[in-house]
Amino acid sequence: MPKAIWNNRVIAESTDTVMVEGNHYFPPNSISPEFFAPTETTTVCHWKGMASYFTLTVDGEQNKDAAWSYAEPKEAAENIRGHYAFWKGVTVTE
Repeated sequence: MPKAIWNNRVIAESTDTVMVEGNHYFPPNSISPEFFAPTETTTVCHWKGMASYFTLTVDGEQNKDAAWSYAEPKEAAENIRGHYAFWKGVTVTE
């Protein structure tokens, strides 16, 4: 089962991830929301739309903008609406 791990804690876990461009996108009900805080950071993908970022806080350690999500994706990326993906040292295991 895919898991996202940072600072030795599982922050997301699901058998229902969606793979896009080599990233596992975890459904919203699979994350541990207590670890996530929205930031002001956004990026735009020409086919997915605007991504919003989240800082992870685990055991007092912060990883700024280490997760992102498309709340209102373009039609081509509708299958990842509200899902979360990770980078910046977050390990995703299968």
